[in-house]
Amino acid sequence: MTTVAKYFFGFFLAISIVACGGSDEENEPEPFTPVLTASPASLTFDAVGGIETVSVNSNSTWSVSSSESWCKSSVQSSKANSSITISAETNYSKLERNAVITITSAGAADVNIAVSQSERVVDPKYTEYIEPDNTGMESDAKTLASQMYLGWNIVNTLEAIGGETAWGNPKVTNDLIVAVKAAGFNAIRIPCSWNQYLEEDETYFIIKESWLERVKEVVDYCVANDVYVVLNIHWDGGWMENNCTTDKQAEVDTKLAAIWQQIAIYFRDYDEHLLFAGANEPNVSNTSEATVLASHMQTFVNTVRATGGRNTYRNLIVQAPSTDIDKADNWMTMPEDNTENRLFAEVHYYTPWQFCGLEEDANWGKMYYFWGTPNHVAGAEDRFSTEYEEDFLAGQFQKMKTRLVDKGVPVILGEFGAISRSFPNNAEWQQKHDDSRAYFFEKVAELSKNNGLVPFLWDNGMLDRNTNTVGNEKAYNALITGAGNGTYPF
Repeated sequence: MTTVAKYFFGFFLAISIVACGGSDEENEPEPFTPVLTASPASLTFDAVGGIETVSVNSNSTWSVSSSESWCKSSVQSSKANSSITISAETNYSKLERNAVITITSAGAADVNIAVSQSERVVDPKYTEYIEPDNTGMESDAKTLASQMYLGWNIVNTLEAIGGETAWGNPKVTNDLIVAVKAAGFNAIRIPCSWNQYLEEDETYFIIKESWLERVKEVVDYCVANDVYVVLNIHWDGGWMENNCTTDKQAEVDTKLAAIWQQIAIYFRDYDEHLLFAGANEPNVSNTSEATVLASHMQTFVNTVRATGGRNTYRNLIVQAPSTDIDKADNWMTMPEDNTENRLFAEVHYYTPWQFCGLEEDANWGKMYYFWGTPNHVAGAEDRFSTEYEEDFLAGQFQKMKTRLVDKGVPVILGEFGAISRSFPNNAEWQQKHDDSRAYFFEKVAELSKNNGLVPFLWDNGMLDRNTNTVGNEKAYNALITGAGNGTYPF
């Protein structure tokens, strides 16, 4: 190769190297820069809740989380650009609440979306407060208790799930209340359902006006006949009674306050003939649940008192754990109340259940047909229990006198009763059973009053609701005798 040729070869080789990219350093790829943004930067929900869309701009995998359980994302992770929905549950609180949705991606700064939700809004007519009014409200709890001779429950009617007549009883009429009063009862307890009568949109727990009007009709029948009346929230589907637990405490307290606020204001103008009872038989099995129940009863008292007017002085009834006497003796605490001496406690008595309510033999025990020393049947010792007769009854009521009555808190015996059984082929057993049932009613009425408990019969047929007449003379006469023999210790 000539010198000139060598020169041109080297020149073209250098040009080729440059054209092919030069050095390794010059061939390195551009560094990856993660991208993560989202829009909008904040979300606002009303109390009803709902769904909003968020657009995510990203060039890699990302994940999403929420600081609060009531606010949720439709996905937990995704890739690249995407849209997600953020949902908010209904806010039952009277306070605004806030949450943060956080979107993260490796190498990128977190994106935080602020979420706010407005507080529950209640119809203004249910938030009114009026100045205290003591007119017709002069009696404290003991005085009022002493004026109640004997009480009667309107059973399986206004608390019936499905409607007032769904459980086989006719609608309540003024004629029924007249008959009850004529039979010697001057106090009536109205077990009442409310949950099934909320507006279809349950966001604010608004009770239908039509149901409030119907309950008012029944209350008016009682008051017009000079009968004391106890209005409660009964089992009501169990939303409160089955949830005396710490995880449900705040939710139940909110709903309890909303419903009782409406009841209290709607019935605020009634005089002392009307008493409110916070619940029925709230299920409690330990001290933790008893503490939760105590908070619910405090909510009940506070809510009613906060409506003012005559409710400032109204006598209120708070339920013992499971309305059980032993649990009341061991665990019950009474709420604080700015109005002195206007609280009752409530317990029920169906002991032994084998006699009072068991309808077929169970693996834990047989039905009892007989009750009380005069009514034992030879050869049928497995059909009664001497353990749960007169002495036991007296001892249980004495517990309530010592635990509550002697400390200034009279007790409503909100329910007691015993079912009627039939023995078509055994006249002796039939007579002894009928005698047992009558004797049970007599002793419960007498001993309850002697210990400061106001007895309310849970009536299983003593009064015929179709004819408004007494249907079981023996049981009825014994009950009236017992109530007449009993004397309140105040």
